[in-house]
Amino acid sequence: MSLYDVPLSTLKGLGKTRCSLFEKLNVRSVGQLLRFYPRTYSDWGNSTLISEVSNGEKCMIKARVCSAVSVSRISGGRILSKVQVSDESGVIELVFFNNKYISSMLKFDEEYCFFGKVSRDLYGFSMTSPEFKKACDIDAITPVYNLTSGLTNRVVISAVKQALKLLPENMTDPLPYDILKKYDLCTLRFALHNIHFPADTDSLEKARKRLVFEELLVLNLGLRLFKNRKNEETPCKMHVDYTGEFIKSLPYTLTNAQKKAVVDCVNDMKNKKSPMNRLVQGDVGCGKTAVGAAVCYNCVKNGYQAAFMAPTEILAQQHFENLTKMFEPFGIKVDMLIGSMTKSKKDKARLKLESGETDIIVGTHALITDSTKFKNLGCAITDEQHRFGVQQRSKLAQKGEHPHVLVLSATPIPRTLGLIIYGDLDITCIDELPPGRQTVKTMLIDSKKRTRALNFIKQELDNGHQSYIVCPLVEEGELDLQSAENYAAELMLKDFADYPVGILHGKMKPKDKDEVMNNFASGDISVLVATTVVEVGVDVKNATVMMIENAERFGLSQLHQLRGRVGRGDAKSYCILVSDNYNEETVRRLSTMCKTSNGFEIADEDLRLRGPGDFFGSRQHGLPELNIADFSDMQSLYSTQEAAQLIVERSPDLSDPAFKGLKAMINLLFKSADQSTLN
Repeated sequence: MSLYDVPLSTLKGLGKTRCSLFEKLNVRSVGQLLRFYPRTYSDWGNSTLISEVSNGEKCMIKARVCSAVSVSRISGGRILSKVQVSDESGVIELVFFNNKYISSMLKFDEEYCFFGKVSRDLYGFSMTSPEFKKACDIDAITPVYNLTSGLTNRVVISAVKQALKLLPENMTDPLPYDILKKYDLCTLRFALHNIHFPADTDSLEKARKRLVFEELLVLNLGLRLFKNRKNEETPCKMHVDYTGEFIKSLPYTLTNAQKKAVVDCVNDMKNKKSPMNRLVQGDVGCGKTAVGAAVCYNCVKNGYQAAFMAPTEILAQQHFENLTKMFEPFGIKVDMLIGSMTKSKKDKARLKLESGETDIIVGTHALITDSTKFKNLGCAITDEQHRFGVQQRSKLAQKGEHPHVLVLSATPIPRTLGLIIYGDLDITCIDELPPGRQTVKTMLIDSKKRTRALNFIKQELDNGHQSYIVCPLVEEGELDLQSAENYAAELMLKDFADYPVGILHGKMKPKDKDEVMNNFASGDISVLVATTVVEVGVDVKNATVMMIENAERFGLSQLHQLRGRVGRGDAKSYCILVSDNYNEETVRRLSTMCKTSNGFEIADEDLRLRGPGDFFGSRQHGLPELNIADFSDMQSLYSTQEAAQLIVERSPDLSDPAFKGLKAMINLLFKSADQSTLN
């Protein structure tokens, strides 16, 4: 019987109340408890002499209680307890608040270890509310867990100790012996014991290395299996390739990279038994939408419906207008479904979609609600993939019977990360810009030159153009950083008193955001002060300047996305990066923006300088949540990708008995993300 099937309530001391507290931490079974790793550790092995403590320092002292506990009441009816402890070098006072049991917990002349922060006042050193244990009960390195109100670290430690005793003496390791040996990994039994209660720091590092490797390997293999599944055939066959007919209708010429992307997609839809599952990834302005349109055209001409999902209403509106204009001459009916539409309009759009009157539907998350039904969805397209997770993409695909899936992304991802983040997709890169697409001139300045920059922006406004100014914050809250709201107010009153200024940030209601963007797109607003919410937005061809305050706060890939908001028209466009951070690495990083406009070069440089945080950030892109691994651990990423390749070469579907444990772990990991498990 798997320990994942053993409920927590079987452990001593865990009644209904405590089990419900563990549930808040997504721990419901003994197996999950063993995988509930400590967030940090208290080192009780290295004690500091009382005579050597420093003000503000967190440390552990080993001392004997040398006075009685004095108890008094202070303001608010609180209990204040004080006691003195000593070692061979001196005496220090301990202070506890609202703990009426201290006098019975600390026995006179007994030795304890106290861990806490030291402070100093006129009367000497003291330690407030320290953790403590009897010196004879000390484990050198003690785990510290994430907790929820009502659950103490001691309760978790007690439960984990019991859970570890339930591990079989000769437990089967999910990682085959040859993998353990090749990558110098400890056994799972050793890892679980030493991640919770390390014998020493070396054992802790061995345990962590093993568990990080295992988690990334399971993720990597799981995504590869999703990608390589052949048991899912699609009835949405595209029997005729209408690409040539579509290309002839365009008023412009597609680049070779765009043509290749269309060919890749149509080949998938026409020649594969399984549905297309492809990512078309390209730089800002490379023409991904035209590729999506070509796929829609082929889909409709072959008798199916197509769905085009965008992350924002304003972007959905833009796609709707462009696709309507493009397909009207062919009699192809395009409709829109977004949250802000009235109920009657949404109902009408859904009826036309379900009856088959609508050929292509463009929309936002409204497309994946239960009330949205298709007659025969043949292809589901999501734009700006980094704003959607795997689950949302999957929900749209579930609206049809194994339809083809196309994902568009303007965020260039280095290949190493692409294998993880888009592991379930085939990838096509558009690495060529359409002719005439201009390079945005990028400059790095400090705040001393801000006035000159603002005057330059005014010149552009006087010439009939518009400008973005981006700030990293919405409200005041961090020293020396511009607040979007305060900055906008300042610009309205001073530098741009004669120009209409708008503000856009993530805390605004969707309706208000759309109103501001529409006013900017129509030219009613000349200067738009915004946070990174404009990273994905409409094409405002009249905007020629993008000024980014505190540019050091952004990653290069995000700066590149922001820069892509300008340079979409015929006029020369500019990006001004403002930073007073003169750190050598920061200056070198920001200078990269001035040297190249190639998004893939920028992505590689960003990965080298900052790790993958920019590509993942707090968003996990719909991937299962990781317990211990970190995407910034590039060495482990490389090692696990290599190991995954070795394993799938040996057994593509993991049917080899040696990989039975790994397959079970893949099921567990992806089940936690509410995704379908593997059979």
